[in-house]
Amino acid sequence: MPDLDFQITGVEPATRGLTPLLQFRLRITSISGREEIQGLLLNAQIQIQSPQRSYSETEKERLFELFGPPEQWGQSLRNRLWTHANTAVGAFTGETQVVLPVSCTFDLNVAATKYFYALETGDVPLLFLFSGSVFYAGEGGFFQIERIPWSKECVYRMPVEAWRALMDQQYPNCAWFYLRRDIFDRLVAFKRRNKLASWDEAISKLLPIETTPEAAEVEEKLYEVSGPVEVPV
Repeated sequence: MPDLDFQITGVEPATRGLTPLLQFRLRITSISGREEIQGLLLNAQIQIQSPQRSYSETEKERLFELFGPPEQWGQSLRNRLWTHANTAVGAFTGETQVVLPVSCTFDLNVAATKYFYALETGDVPLLFLFSGSVFYAGEGGFFQIERIPWSKECVYRMPVEAWRALMDQQYPNCAWFYLRRDIFDRLVAFKRRNKLASWDEAISKLLPIETTPEAAEVEEKLYEVSGPVEVPV
């Protein structure tokens, strides 16, 4: 069976796509360089290696929902599955380069999106675990198929800016989230009743006016004593 080596060499947002895509450039090398590889059906499990980078105080606050308070990170900060990706690779001998497309989302209910959104700068340490099938010409020129072992993997530090650039391209100056159906119905009624033209206006009207840090601290203390205040809509 051919001994293959996999290496991610770069990443960039896809400029044309029905969904947001990051395109990872993948170099595949046959170690011996002699086999005629007829093709690969390649799968990749991609994990976020959260412990492999440092975090600012602001990032730690934003990551509270995923990992809890920093004093618990010794137990909670672990690798997390991001996604699975796959691609088909054509015939080659020796070495080839292909694109591994990875679908992304701006849904902040998805753990990976929460993680990417929380980061300010730097890189995201990623672990790629490869599997799939390799088709090649064996001894005597006979066509053969073998499984790619799970031991085939590589690491890549993806710039946070690559993900941010994709989101800015797909959702310029926007973010999105979903609401429970009954809350959405109340919001629709509020928007209609107040003759508001957009969802931005409706949400802005419901949000409190921005206050100074001192006033915000007082509000937080009042919240701790009295709990949340229901806003009629």
